[in-house]
Amino acid sequence: MPPLTHLDSQGQAHMVDVGGKAETRRIARAEGRIKMSAAALEAIVAGDSKKGDVLGVARVAAIQAAKRTSELIPLCHPVPLTQVSVDLRIEPELSAVVCTAQAETLARTGVEMEALVAVQIGLLTVYDMCKAVDRSMRIEAVRLLEKSGGRSGHWVAAPDMAKPAAEPGSKG
Repeated sequence: MPPLTHLDSQGQAHMVDVGGKAETRRIARAEGRIKMSAAALEAIVAGDSKKGDVLGVARVAAIQAAKRTSELIPLCHPVPLTQVSVDLRIEPELSAVVCTAQAETLARTGVEMEALVAVQIGLLTVYDMCKAVDRSMRIEAVRLLEKSGGRSGHWVAAPDMAKPAAEPGSKG
């Protein structure tokens, strides 16, 4: 098993030295979902949230979060992001909103954390805006889907086995 890179030889936490690494184009994509009641999902679809456009606000929050990742995760390097895109889609069959974020940079270190933080904050924003309707919402299945660039090259996650299978006899 490879060693943890954020621990020095004495086991103390430290920021990894990326000074000797080459600047390359790096991309990371992450995803997660928030499951909720049918009433909360309907409020999002109908645009009835008292706080406004739930998905629009969540998208902006996710982008802002990606830009501030190094302020939230102590050992993350500040990364000059060249692009952050966020997609929020409603999945009625799961009674959920799915958030996918992609972060890009030209740098010496990757943007996996930026993509993951964007997803988490986007989903937390959905929770904040809909909690008056449903306080039992559940954020789940947040994970890195894909990353490219740097020495480790291209990596793609295995298919998500946690996604529910279609009901017998249903289409899809």
